[in-house]
Amino acid sequence: MSNLRTIRFVLGDQLSRSVSSLSDADPDQDLIVMAEPKCEATYAPHHSQKIVLILSAMRHFAKALRDDGFQVDYFDYETRPTDSFSAALKTAMADHDISRVMITEPGEWRVHHEIETWEKDLSASVSVRPDDRFFAPISAFADFAKDRKELRMEYFYRGLRRETGILMEPDEKPVGGQWNFDHDNRKRLPDDVSPTSPKTFKPDDITRDLLAKVADDFPNAVGDTQSFGWAVTRDDALSALDHFITHRLPHFGDYQDAMTVKSPTVYHALISPYINIGLLLPDEVCRAAEKAYYDGKAPLNAVEGFIRQILGWREYVRGLYWFMGDDYGKANHLNAKRSLPDFFWGADVPMNCLQQAIGETLENAYAHHIQRLMVIGNFSLLAGLNPQEVCDWYLGVYIDAFEWVELPNTFGMALYADGGKMASKPYAASGKYIDRMSDYCDDCQFSPNKKTGPDACPFNALYWHFLDRNSDKLGKNPRLGMPYRNWARMKDDNKRDLVAQAETFLQKLDDGKLAKVPKQGNLL
Repeated sequence: MSNLRTIRFVLGDQLSRSVSSLSDADPDQDLIVMAEPKCEATYAPHHSQKIVLILSAMRHFAKALRDDGFQVDYFDYETRPTDSFSAALKTAMADHDISRVMITEPGEWRVHHEIETWEKDLSASVSVRPDDRFFAPISAFADFAKDRKELRMEYFYRGLRRETGILMEPDEKPVGGQWNFDHDNRKRLPDDVSPTSPKTFKPDDITRDLLAKVADDFPNAVGDTQSFGWAVTRDDALSALDHFITHRLPHFGDYQDAMTVKSPTVYHALISPYINIGLLLPDEVCRAAEKAYYDGKAPLNAVEGFIRQILGWREYVRGLYWFMGDDYGKANHLNAKRSLPDFFWGADVPMNCLQQAIGETLENAYAHHIQRLMVIGNFSLLAGLNPQEVCDWYLGVYIDAFEWVELPNTFGMALYADGGKMASKPYAASGKYIDRMSDYCDDCQFSPNKKTGPDACPFNALYWHFLDRNSDKLGKNPRLGMPYRNWARMKDDNKRDLVAQAETFLQKLDDGKLAKVPKQGNLL
């Protein structure tokens, strides 16, 4: 008779041996259950590389658990298909005569609501443990938000710096005398600088098998798989982290906002998917970067900027996601209703910046944060694209996207669809911003220096059109005071020309008549 007493259910983004549901697991008493419901790969238009990464990492993690002596009841989509996590759990409970279940809290409301049904529907005794891989518990954000009119990241970040001691002096002052070095991290990449390539990994048998099958087994998946070189094990993820710390972190700060046709990744770490599925832990990543600073191997602006993305922004958006509740993402503050253009699925668009950012996304399942926010997100905002359609696209195509991190970033920050609950102003910009931070405009048929005319950058007229049509909701925003004053000072003829230019572009967009360009090649 089996001595197994408890099922430890592990989700696909909980692939850490130290995760709370596994931290005290005993091979003699605990059964590990993992499942690959096909619906988890199809509820959004997921990128093929994202599907392969998660499934391969899950299968490698299950193998590692078995090597440690655990019995793993694994429901793979090919030989043991299951309709849901609940169906897999029900089968495992019946097969092994176990009613006790332990799981780490999920990262999304959708899965949270499913787990809530287990006790009643499956007659299970369910223990849900906190996900302590984060620096702060979910409750910490509620405490932070209490009595605050504005939920801004900076002060939440400072509190976590104090609690963790990361980049802090003994007197509780920040190393370097300031909390934030963002103003030092906005340089355009010089023409004579070519970033080193990120660490990639040759697919092993498990990954190759999935790469061969993903197109047939998931016909609605998007993107290419040819460039797949992601880590699928903890050892390889640690190797990727070490490579970043050694070769890319020293230059990351200066150029973290830069964009270039020479490199889709510039000096970014490309470790966010590993953190988000559990192959790396946020604390060890931040400590490794901090050590590089103290060892004199990376400058403070680079280290602080990198740590702020994890200790600051990542923690903040997770807290905001749960604090806002499960209806966050259903609003539409700016009444944006335009359907997602077809070029989001093929990058066939005459604007070089969009062609680069979307093309690289479809090719690599990755684009860095400025491409996501200030190119694709900025266009979506200015063109008035439907927030739900845009959010579904972001959730599906990016390899590091899970709803808890994607939704606040896209719905709140990029699209301002929440009416300012997250961002103090819309992240709207003209073509001049893209020209300042990239070399995309150099080979584009449109000029960022022209506002109207056939060769004027569409972002320029769209920017003013956006401000004009949303003046009732944005006109009193203090952070938009200067652009609205500039708009008010313009001559009426100039205003009419800009509005007409934008509306002509938007009509072509609606009609699918934007001039097409050849699809870009592989940039890696």
